[in-house]
Amino acid sequence: MTPPIEIQNLSVAYHKKLVLTDIHYTSPKGECIGIIGPNGAGKSTLLKAIMGLLPLATGTVLIDGQPIKQQRHKIGYVPQRESVDWDFPTNVFDVVLMGRYGKLGWFRRPNRADRQFAMECLEKVGMAELADRQISQLSGGQQQRVFLARALAQEAQIYLMDEPFAGVDAATEKAIIHVLHDLKQQEKTVFVVHHDLQTVEEYFDSLLLLNRKIIAAGPTKEVFQIDRLQQTYGGKLTVLSTQANAFMVR
Repeated sequence: MTPPIEIQNLSVAYHKKLVLTDIHYTSPKGECIGIIGPNGAGKSTLLKAIMGLLPLATGTVLIDGQPIKQQRHKIGYVPQRESVDWDFPTNVFDVVLMGRYGKLGWFRRPNRADRQFAMECLEKVGMAELADRQISQLSGGQQQRVFLARALAQEAQIYLMDEPFAGVDAATEKAIIHVLHDLKQQEKTVFVVHHDLQTVEEYFDSLLLLNRKIIAAGPTKEVFQIDRLQQTYGGKLTVLSTQANAFMVR
């Protein structure tokens, strides 16, 4: 079976300084995979490299066995909320409808079915009632749910989510978890950059521990071990309780 994502010998550099090096990874299909590591580990860079948004110093990325240029339509992306210009003059529904354009191509306009599907995506994240609201008027959690709905509107096979749980309210966290479960049932493959070590075992089937290179990758039960986490975080990780898997990152 062709893996959803296959990375071979990937390195990425900013201003001639390597940010990621010697990345080799083959993703499982139909799983929710957590990307875990300290700040500056290259987690967001890895997502952008997979999508072809950054030049590679070395290596290749294949999506379903093909180069990303041929497969970009198969990827849905939820960026960090802080990276988005929320003052852009548009409303919630139009942002979500943008997710349909990858399916439509350049010359087709969304039809009634596309608009209905966009509304269904908003309903899945509990935002249908705010479809006409300007995005600048939303709370942080509501903004995150809008971008999650836009990704769902793409009907992708692979989803890349950059810290979707960061700073969200309980309602948004619940909506995200519901979407992750729904995508897994559809055998979609989901990558999530995540910081909260306390919820890792609950949220993810597999893990990728990253600190400029892959420290460990595989099923959560095998990878989520204290020695590997300490290797990933170095002196920034404090173990509060080994029995409860309680950690603190400085």
